[in-house]
Amino acid sequence: MLEKLKKNRFLFEELVKRDFKKKYKRTVLGMLWSLLAPLLNVLILMFVFVNIFGRTQDHFIIYIFCGTLVMSFYTEATQGCMRALMANASIFTKVNVPKYLFLLSKTFQALINFALTTIIFILFCIFDHIQFGFHMLSLLYPVLCLLVFSFGVGMVLSALFVFFRDVEYLYSIFLTLLNYVSAIFYPVTIMPENLRSIFYLNPVYVYIFYFRCVVIDGFVPSLIIHILAAAYALIALLAGCLLYKKCNNEFLYYV
Repeated sequence: MLEKLKKNRFLFEELVKRDFKKKYKRTVLGMLWSLLAPLLNVLILMFVFVNIFGRTQDHFIIYIFCGTLVMSFYTEATQGCMRALMANASIFTKVNVPKYLFLLSKTFQALINFALTTIIFILFCIFDHIQFGFHMLSLLYPVLCLLVFSFGVGMVLSALFVFFRDVEYLYSIFLTLLNYVSAIFYPVTIMPENLRSIFYLNPVYVYIFYFRCVVIDGFVPSLIIHILAAAYALIALLAGCLLYKKCNNEFLYYV
């Protein structure tokens, strides 16, 4: 995969540029929406839930922002990947190129938007008196795991979407459910203690938890969290690669 990516580097770069420009085409604010959209989302959640959970959770704004930051990246990357094959069918049906390049470009587009949103996130952290230190560098680990995990899930979704168009609607419902079970706007402490460990079965929550530990609590999570984060990412990537290997030739008959 890495060898093919190196060989098709120019195509990959052009796909990323094309997708990024296309997303903000004919918009007045352009790429500023990458900053405004998550900011408005955080402000709405803060306005609704600050009086409910804000009194019991320190740095509640940052607590919410960590959740929306991770969830926004995951949602954008996976939804973009899901439609990538169908949207680029006119290219790979005529030219022999690795199909996963179209998904990878969507994932990196989401990563660029994630980086832009991080600027606003840092400003919020400064405003909320979050302590910065070398421990913040450990955030590169969950970002890398989230990148791999989202790409792997995106590969599975894009393959299924080629054969079953209903996947788009089912996944939209699933994302709504995922928002509620990832403890984005409420603290896990409101749940009974014997049920809190269930949250770690949710990969997205694991990445959110890692962010909150480092940013809010000021320490790097335990080894088990590192193992879980990497395991979820590798399992998703393996599932996506196996599905693509099995269905690679069949895609041409359904797009």
